[in-house]
Amino acid sequence: MNKYKRILLKLSGEALAKDGNTVDSNTLSQVVDIIKSALKQKVEVGIVVGGGNIFRGAALAQAGMNRVTGDHMGMLATVINALAIGDACKRANIDAIVMSGFPIGGGVCDPVDHNKAKQALSMGKVVIFSAGTGSPCFTTDTGAVLRAIEIEADIVFKATKVDGVYTHDPMKNPKATRYKTLSFNEAIEKNLKIMDTAAFSLCREHGLDICVFSMLEDANTLSDILDGKPSGTIVHL
Repeated sequence: MNKYKRILLKLSGEALAKDGNTVDSNTLSQVVDIIKSALKQKVEVGIVVGGGNIFRGAALAQAGMNRVTGDHMGMLATVINALAIGDACKRANIDAIVMSGFPIGGGVCDPVDHNKAKQALSMGKVVIFSAGTGSPCFTTDTGAVLRAIEIEADIVFKATKVDGVYTHDPMKNPKATRYKTLSFNEAIEKNLKIMDTAAFSLCREHGLDICVFSMLEDANTLSDILDGKPSGTIVHL
């Protein structure tokens, strides 16, 4: 019996890019395999995806671009990624719907509605949320936690390029060790940048656990964690 009935999977936009491709088809297939592995365990899956593979407003903001304009562009980039994932799911016979944090006409995607999202999830559909919170000045981490709270997810799974949270940056320090579990307070005291401050505070306030794991290792990593096998890092109260 799985511990989690409904999860929110946070994917970075950068993870979708590879070998010069803004959205890599093989990586999309890998994402679909991860989703399939969770669905096979009768776990309901909501997804929030970033847009950093297409547009990152920080550099242009430093060059003088209006911050709000840059954030709007970044949110539109997440819509592109969400549509790509949604299409890949449908091609793999996974029923998926894409929702946007701000209204987009022309039948592109539905506006975010937490009641409709929960109903879709309970019917076994994958719900992909895009456009962050729908407002500028918030990261997709915050958007992910907000959507997790709205759909009453049991946990946020943050897929990254490393297999958990480490004492130091494992890319720079080979002696860094991985935490199996970590409290919110410990993460704050050690200044471990798991999520941005707003997202992290929301998780702590609502008692919403975070699991940081690698999406690059194996498509079965998420299902292994759902099955109770130790992997990644769980951040909890």
